[in-house]
Amino acid sequence: MSVAGGPAPAAVRGRPAVATVPELLASRAALDPGRTAIIAGAGRALTFAEWEARATSVAHGLLHRGARPGDRIGLLFGNADWIDYAVVYCAVQRAGGVAVPLSDRLPAAEVRYMLGHCGATGVVRSDALGSGPAGGDGAAGGEVWSARVSELDTGEAGAVDVPVRATDLAQILYTSGTTGRPKGVAASHANLTYGRARHPGRRRLAHSEHFLHAYPIGTNAGQNMLVNALDARPAAVTAARFTPGHFGRLIESYRIGSVFVVPSMAIEMLSARVHERFDVSSVVLLGSTAAALPPRVAVELTRAFPSATVVNYYTSTEASPAQTTMLFDPDRPASLGQPASGGDLRIADEHGQPVPAGTVGEVWLRAPATRTYYGDRAATAEAFRAGWVRMGDLGYLDADGYLYLVDRDSDVIKSGAYKVSTVQVEAAVYEHPAVVEAAVFGVPHEVLGMSVAAAVVAREPVSPADLRAFLTGRLAPHELPTTVLRLDALPRNAAGKVLKRELRARVAAARTGP
Repeated sequence: MSVAGGPAPAAVRGRPAVATVPELLASRAALDPGRTAIIAGAGRALTFAEWEARATSVAHGLLHRGARPGDRIGLLFGNADWIDYAVVYCAVQRAGGVAVPLSDRLPAAEVRYMLGHCGATGVVRSDALGSGPAGGDGAAGGEVWSARVSELDTGEAGAVDVPVRATDLAQILYTSGTTGRPKGVAASHANLTYGRARHPGRRRLAHSEHFLHAYPIGTNAGQNMLVNALDARPAAVTAARFTPGHFGRLIESYRIGSVFVVPSMAIEMLSARVHERFDVSSVVLLGSTAAALPPRVAVELTRAFPSATVVNYYTSTEASPAQTTMLFDPDRPASLGQPASGGDLRIADEHGQPVPAGTVGEVWLRAPATRTYYGDRAATAEAFRAGWVRMGDLGYLDADGYLYLVDRDSDVIKSGAYKVSTVQVEAAVYEHPAVVEAAVFGVPHEVLGMSVAAAVVAREPVSPADLRAFLTGRLAPHELPTTVLRLDALPRNAAGKVLKRELRARVAAARTGP
């Protein structure tokens, strides 16, 4: 998921001192100056030497603009601008500042809220977005300045004389806000660089020459891909937009070895038969994050990408870099695996104490270098405890220590005397041969308090009666959806997460009528 809450680098699980993000870039540029780091847009490429030189240039531009160590600076970019974004991200940190990634997909009001919340002093925008005023108040109520990348990229070389320490605040990343106002999650350099290799022989994704993703700027998944571009062996190929055909062409053209998606992207690729239209034989790793892969989808991915290992990653903006990983196992199709990268996992009761295997409780992950909620001590104290992060999910561990999710704590449907897991109902709905996507949620019921509703995207008509008949025997009577919405697409936020509050609103509107 130091101001950012990270311990001193030498104290992080007994490991040697970790680097800062600018040091990672400088090290990679010295070792691999001519190697391609990022490929974006219409084949635009950035080498490590170019990345280093441009980050230095923009850092000088920021200092001339009046940026000071600790200043929070918003970075407003679209997915077509990953190269300029990567340059400015490292430049802000090289100048001692704190990067606040913001997607151009966000509503203007939300951007203003985030800038005001973190007390930003300025915003750097993609040249494609122009240089209009950022709007809103920044630090101490002052106006937030705005500049385009080209206005800061002066070409100035030479050392940037600003000390940057591993414990310094490096990044504030805003959560998706699916359950309320977005929260700013603060991370130190020690957190961002934890476990990152400086030795060429230990680089991640060594099986690949290129890895591919289309994660939006401003998401935790996108930020992990950016740091991957700094320290992994392959070059990062970033898609300006996700469509199944575009992804398939990129896989075929670059002989992509590692592909990273969210479940909705995987579902679209399967529905579009990407594996039949393009040569995907180069893919040896297919990783999914942001939500659990429905078991049926995971099985279909292993068939569509027979050369690939399908991996499900489970983490959160608050818990990163702690995560669990699960290499798809047909004997455990619904599991999210075990802890990776030095993290730890437990299922706890309401008092935070571990519960036995098989017992449902709250999922906690322990990060080796922790984060905090920026400017919110109360929320930090509630979610972060002695290195442990409350994930907001309910789950259990089997006898071998594998994690299974039951539901988001906030999504559990309390129907009469029962508690219904939306995760389990969704998995059953996905088994229907006509269902492409599904989301299950609770809606008010005058007798039961709440009842089960399902929104489905289907390749052919599916009536509520048909779906209930299919699910009878697969689910208990109290788990059967009483309301079924047939949609062309599920409403999602920029991170690809389903907006269940919108689905509830649609049901309410349908019930009240015109």
